[in-house]
Amino acid sequence: MKKGIVIVCNLDTRGEDIVFVKDLIAARGHEPILLDFSMEEPPPFPGDIRTEDVAARGGLPIEVVREKYRSDRDTATNNQIRGAAAIVDDLVRQGRVHGIIGIGGGTATLVATSIMKRLPFGMPKLMASPMAAHPAYIDQYVGTRDITMHHTVLDIVKMNPLLRAQIVNAVGAICGMVEMTQGTNIRFDKPCVAVSSFGFGEMAVQSALGMLEEAGFTPIVCHAQGKGDRAMEEMIRDGAFHGVLDICIGGVMEHLFKGNRDPGPDRLMAAVETGIPMVLAPCGLDILSYGGRADMLEKTKDRPQYVQDKLRVQVRTTADELRQAADVIAQRLNRATGPWTFLVPTKGWSSLDREGRPIYDPVADAAFVARLRQGLAEPERLREVPLHLYTPEFARAAVDEFVRLYRSAREPARAVATQE
Repeated sequence: MKKGIVIVCNLDTRGEDIVFVKDLIAARGHEPILLDFSMEEPPPFPGDIRTEDVAARGGLPIEVVREKYRSDRDTATNNQIRGAAAIVDDLVRQGRVHGIIGIGGGTATLVATSIMKRLPFGMPKLMASPMAAHPAYIDQYVGTRDITMHHTVLDIVKMNPLLRAQIVNAVGAICGMVEMTQGTNIRFDKPCVAVSSFGFGEMAVQSALGMLEEAGFTPIVCHAQGKGDRAMEEMIRDGAFHGVLDICIGGVMEHLFKGNRDPGPDRLMAAVETGIPMVLAPCGLDILSYGGRADMLEKTKDRPQYVQDKLRVQVRTTADELRQAADVIAQRLNRATGPWTFLVPTKGWSSLDREGRPIYDPVADAAFVARLRQGLAEPERLREVPLHLYTPEFARAAVDEFVRLYRSAREPARAVATQE
C-alpha cells in the first residue's frame, strides 16, 4: 500500500540531496511529499509544498521571511515552523500522511522536529542530521516525543559516498517504519495505568505489573529518569491513563536540587489536576543523581555515595533536603481533585536505602515523613507500612491500595448511571 511521507527540508541549500531522498522514497512505492521551508534564497525548483505557501500560512510573505532571515532569524524560523506545522496538520487530517522525515543541519533539525512534536504518538518521525548527537540541543529537538534521531555524522551538503550511505539508511528507516507501523489509533481493552520506574525500585515495579494485569488493568511503565516521567505527566494530561502508580517520585527532588534526572517543575501535577487515582511512594527521594558533575560531587563529597559508573553517581539526600521536598509534595497533593494515597515503606525506600548499606538513613527518611504529614490537609492519606519498598510485598500493598482507590472513584459514576 502506498503511503505518504513528508520530507521537511530547505531546498535553497540542499536541493540535490533532497531529490535523492525523494527518489528513494518513490522507488520504495510510497508518495514523497516535499515540504520546502527555504528562508535564505529562492530554491532551485519548487517543493510539492512551496516555501511561499509555508511562509504565507505562517503569517508573513516569503519576501519578509527572507529579509527577517538576515536581521531577525528567530522570527523568520518561527514563521516557517508555524506555517509548515499547520499545513502538515491539514495533510494528516486528510489521511495523506503516514510518516515524516527531516533532512538537514541545525535549522532544518529545529524546523522539522518542531513539526514532528505536533504529530500524534505512534506516527513514524525521523530526523537525519549531524546535530542528532549534540548534547546541548537534543532535548530541544526531541523533548518527550517519539522522534527518532539518525546521526548522519556528516553535514548534509554535497552528495558523496559517505553521505549517500547515511541518507540511504535514514530513508530505509522511515520507509520501514511506515510499512510496519500500527498507526496512531492505538486501542486498549482495559484501563491503562502509568507506573513510574527506575532501577532502584525495579523489584517493586516488576512485581506490581503482573498484579495490575491480574486486577484487570494494562500497566504502562514510564522510566523516571527525567524525560520518562515528564512524558508520563504529558500523557496523563492527554488522557492516556486512567490512574497512576507513582512509585518513583524522585524527580521532585532532582528538580529542587538540580540533579541529572530533573523532569521539570510540574512533577505530580498532571494527576493532581486531572483527578485520576494515584498511589505514590518515595522511591528516588533518598538520592540525587550527580554523575559526571564534578562541581556537585565536590559539593556533596562528605555524603554517602553509590557509584554505578562515571555518569551515574547517586548521592544521599539530607534531612533538610527531604523536608523541602515534603513541603513541595504536600502543596501539590493538597490541590488534588481525585483520590490518592502516599505509602511510605518504613524499612527503606529503594534497593540502596537498606539497613547495612551506606545510603540507609532512617533518621532523614523520618524527617520527610513528619514534615509531609504536617503539611498535608488530609494527613490520613499518608500511610506508613512496615515493609521495604524493594519487595513484592510492598508492590502488593501498593496495587491493592490503587485498586481500592480506582474502584471507589468509579462507584459514584456507576450510581449516577444506574439512577439515569
